[in-house]
Amino acid sequence: MIDHRVLSETLTACRAAARRDFIRNTLCAAVVPTLGALVAAAADAKSKPRAAAEPAVITKKFKVGVIGLGGRGNWVAKFFKQHGGFEIHAGCDYFQEEADKFGGTYGIPKERLFAGLGGYKKLIESGVDIVAAETVPYFLPEIVTAAVAAAKHVYMAKPVAVDVPGCLAVRAAARDASARKQMFMVDFQAPTDPLLIELRQGIRDGGLGQIAYVCTYGVVGQQCAEPAREMPKPERLRKQLWAFDRVLGADVCAQFDVHAIDLAVWVLGKTPIEAMGFAAIKRPNPVLDGVDVLQTVARFDDGVIWTHQHQSLKNNSDLTGGGGLVCKIMGNATSAVLPYVGKAFIRGGEKHRVGTVENTYAAGVERNVAQYYKNLIEGRFESETAPRAVDTQLTAILFREAGRRGARLTMSELLKENKKLDYDLSGFDV
Repeated sequence: MIDHRVLSETLTACRAAARRDFIRNTLCAAVVPTLGALVAAAADAKSKPRAAAEPAVITKKFKVGVIGLGGRGNWVAKFFKQHGGFEIHAGCDYFQEEADKFGGTYGIPKERLFAGLGGYKKLIESGVDIVAAETVPYFLPEIVTAAVAAAKHVYMAKPVAVDVPGCLAVRAAARDASARKQMFMVDFQAPTDPLLIELRQGIRDGGLGQIAYVCTYGVVGQQCAEPAREMPKPERLRKQLWAFDRVLGADVCAQFDVHAIDLAVWVLGKTPIEAMGFAAIKRPNPVLDGVDVLQTVARFDDGVIWTHQHQSLKNNSDLTGGGGLVCKIMGNATSAVLPYVGKAFIRGGEKHRVGTVENTYAAGVERNVAQYYKNLIEGRFESETAPRAVDTQLTAILFREAGRRGARLTMSELLKENKKLDYDLSGFDV
């Protein structure tokens, strides 16, 4: 796992920097969905979600405020609404028209619909119990830190941040939330799937023999549609281009691929200690700085090797055999494949198991919302998802930076650098 001595030193420095100028106390609650929507198309739309765990009896309704209403936020809100234990109480988006549409859908009065860079602060103060932060990754650390400080529960999207200071801020916010008996959940879907849970346990019980090699893939089925250079910055958000921006979206190789990377971190229970790689932009006339191809090789402290490959070019390739996001784990006895969606298995041996992961994007959110409510009702405030989500994103950032630099980079070096990515917010409305 992460060197927590180094992490603690870095976290202290990060908190000091955050107090001075983190995101300049502003937020753009963006209209666009995450690239997870690309994966939804790969799932069978007609397949029924796997049954969730035994639901908690509805004894209380919690008021939810959603930040980021154009895509992912709308998607998540419907699962909170249909659960029965939540009321959609407020909404916030950079664009007022998106907030107004959201209000019309959920019957929210105008006074609880907020827009602009500072809108998230008003949402937090609007009487909500839960802040559902479903906006652009660059802004997530600031949102959740403010929400926890205001004694709100948090349900947040991933990736949790775009840089090391942001990751550490989220880790600190989750720890603070648990200490204050506030719920904090990061919405990863794949680890909620019953089949993947079974396969993970089989691997951890030695079903592959000694693990030797891990391979993950992130293949985006579309190519960045470059904006005109003169396009106003807010419109880049509306056109869903932030995911291809290193600062706003963590770069697509970390933003989209985080699902596959998380599967490896989830199964192995640790992060690599170093990585080396290469990355390149191959689309013509690029305006945004997101890379199109990336290849990294990483190493764990026990010598296990991990390769990660990304591409976001429209070339009809499917390197994964699993809808774009796959984790493959090879042992010295047999092997396993864990996809975001599609055929999953441990091939041979005592833990042999073959099945299909279906409709992860929808079923995973449904299960997470149900678990979120159950934890609230039962008073379980341990943040089980946030520590791994931070480790996962630090791993994704390690891969991104090693690839972009074309160099070897250790996790300790990355943490010590503690480099904050800043975005020029001029041109946005308050």
